[in-house]
Amino acid sequence: MNPVSPLHSLLIAAAFLPILASAEEVGCVTTEWKLIGANHRICVQAFDDPKVPGVACHISQARTGGLAGSFGMAEDPSQFSIACRQIGPITLPAKLPRQETVFSEDTSLLFKETRVVRSWDEKRRTLIYLAISRKLINGAPANSISTVPVAPWGVERTP
Repeated sequence: MNPVSPLHSLLIAAAFLPILASAEEVGCVTTEWKLIGANHRICVQAFDDPKVPGVACHISQARTGGLAGSFGMAEDPSQFSIACRQIGPITLPAKLPRQETVFSEDTSLLFKETRVVRSWDEKRRTLIYLAISRKLINGAPANSISTVPVAPWGVERTP
């Protein structure tokens, strides 16, 4: 019997981790000029739902500037917005969990993140994307929501 190598163990463990979307930065807008260090900004990122082809989301988030922001030491404020849309035919997986994290990004060096959770409203055939701020020590109620009805793609609708 061959022992399992550490590399094989790591690959097996990685197979059971949730699949999270990686975001692409679309652009940033300066909201406050800083004399020293980076400016305060609002940045927009885009990501595709990793398990539901045909759905893309854009999330805007406040980014703290100054010296702390320049060195990645600042805690970004819990200010964000999300918009998700159907961008092609939607293919739902055979077993879509009722709720699943699809995107996560740290917003401070420790303890704080922005997370997007997808829920499935089967009765209304609608995907719900909820962006929340999670803070390990003190919770944050900041949130934003976007919904995507699952509908045929490319079919003309008559009034």
